[in-house]
Amino acid sequence: MNANRRTRISRLSAVGVAAAASVVVLAGPAFAHVSVQPVGAAAKGGYATVNVKVPNERDNASTVKLEVSFPVKEHPLTSVMPQAVPGWTVEVEKAKLDKPLKVHGKEIKEAVSKITWTGGKIGPGEFQQFPLSLGQLPEDADQIVLKAIQTYDNKEVVRWIEEPKEGQPEPQSPAPVLKLTAPAADGHGAAPADDKAKDSKAADTHADDKKETAAAASSSDTTARVLGIVGIIVGVAGVAFGVLAGRRRAS
Repeated sequence: MNANRRTRISRLSAVGVAAAASVVVLAGPAFAHVSVQPVGAAAKGGYATVNVKVPNERDNASTVKLEVSFPVKEHPLTSVMPQAVPGWTVEVEKAKLDKPLKVHGKEIKEAVSKITWTGGKIGPGEFQQFPLSLGQLPEDADQIVLKAIQTYDNKEVVRWIEEPKEGQPEPQSPAPVLKLTAPAADGHGAAPADDKAKDSKAADTHADDKKETAAAASSSDTTARVLGIVGIIVGVAGVAFGVLAGRRRAS
């Protein structure tokens, strides 16, 4: 291989490495977006605790404000309670409902439309979770979309408001989506009927295991007794044989 050819190969290799690195750099931020994650199950018609997870995507700025909007018109939530986060101040906004809701015999005329956190700071390379208690979750939907706006201390604003579509690539700035699970036995997080059936089956299996263990122990005890008796008989026979053999020698 001559020097010119080796030089061309080296240049092509360098270009390839640079291209691969640029793909990694460009692809990285797409995964670091604001998301909502349930703590346990988020069952339809029930209540759930969730964490709004906010990563800092910038190397030279800190996140200083987060706004989360709720689908008041599509799926109004009658109860939205934020948990205190040290260093952050929370503001809850409500909106009037076009059609009042009845919950536990009480008429609800307004619902939380937006929650804003300010006063804290999420530095580069860090993330923060903002816990929320949500309910009553809709019974006629598989998910609810919470749109978020993230503000940095350099005045940059990132709007996480694009709703992901099934079967399509993830948008550039996807909105946080809370996936809902099948309804629970009641609206307060009770175990589903299937889980109860599994627990009952497990209990029956455990009882059967106990019976089998007891039976095995009884069988083992009986075998030991039989072997003991056989041993005694063999021993007696051995002694008798020894006595008879002694007498024959003496005679």
